[in-house]
Amino acid sequence: MANPSKQKGSAWESAYVAYLREHHNPDAHRNVQMGAKDIGDVSGLYLHAAELKAEKTITLASYIAQANREAINAGQPFGCAVVKRRMKGTADGYVVRDVRTDVRLMNRFRDAERLLQHHAPAEVWEAHDEKHR
Repeated sequence: MANPSKQKGSAWESAYVAYLREHHNPDAHRNVQMGAKDIGDVSGLYLHAAELKAEKTITLASYIAQANREAINAGQPFGCAVVKRRMKGTADGYVVRDVRTDVRLMNRFRDAERLLQHHAPAEVWEAHDEKHR
């Protein structure tokens, strides 16, 4: 791989997948590029297709448009761009999505939390709520 930009991108994708696996997401994996029907750089994320970027100049609008297209191709309801923060580790990167996608995602979380709160035993809800505060 002679292209330095491609090497940086591949390193960022590998670091992101390793971080996800370390944090209880064993299904995360890098994807092979698929051209016009690309499904994002990383799969195995719950409900997401992720497009990763490690570039000097950040162009969010194009990243989000690409992530949303690739989420559709991957059959996922949500797309996001995962942008490397220069001179920082993986956990300091940015996950970016448009407001439309964010509202849909937050509504889904809210509805799931309400279902859990109303249908799970009290001690299950309390443990979940405490863990995620």
